[in-house]
Amino acid sequence: MRIAEIFFSIQGEGLLTGVPSVFVRTSGCNLRCSWCDTKYASWTPEGGDMGAGAIVAEVMRHPARHVVLTGGEPMIAKDIHALAGELRAAGKHITIETAGTIAPDGIACDLASLSPKLANSTPTKGIESAWRERHERLRLQPEVIRQWIESCPFQIKFVVRAEADLPEIETLLRDIGSTVPPDRILLMPEGITVETLRERQHQVVEICKREGYRYCPRLHIELFGNKRGT
Repeated sequence: MRIAEIFFSIQGEGLLTGVPSVFVRTSGCNLRCSWCDTKYASWTPEGGDMGAGAIVAEVMRHPARHVVLTGGEPMIAKDIHALAGELRAAGKHITIETAGTIAPDGIACDLASLSPKLANSTPTKGIESAWRERHERLRLQPEVIRQWIESCPFQIKFVVRAEADLPEIETLLRDIGSTVPPDRILLMPEGITVETLRERQHQVVEICKREGYRYCPRLHIELFGNKRGT
């Protein structure tokens, strides 16, 4: 499968924030988010091919039990099920960071980090209309998300730009058709710089306080900035 990067850092988002983890970033994505902060793994995929065995060997070089399969969209990567199975056999805790557009189909997973894409993600420029239409058609798949949350422990992360994003979140949660505890719904401000995150964080915090959702910081941006390998 095509791999953009493998690196050892700490988890910067979600329920496992701060936990030392090895990140395996696959290259390639079925969406084109306007604010994507890893375009080298989505809009313009980079990296070379690696087999599952070689990836596991690289992961095992680092002193971490937690492994994060991310992208791009890792669920479109060739042999992702085989890779997850080998990591499980090696005793690793597996987080899969996915937009929730592709069903789990029995993949080994200890935490599904689901990140459905709201309307604020749809690109308006810099992309062919066919890709824009594809993104809009695929970005929300409530039935697929339901399969994930019924298959394994989960968190649902939403990138929030403004209060206007909230009705779409509420509609999706209803459409999923399964009960989602509020503390498994994480809201994080949209932004790839510390300054932008700080500008938007207070509004997102107020939404969380009112709705009972969990506020999700982006610790890796605070610590390292928006750069690869972190």
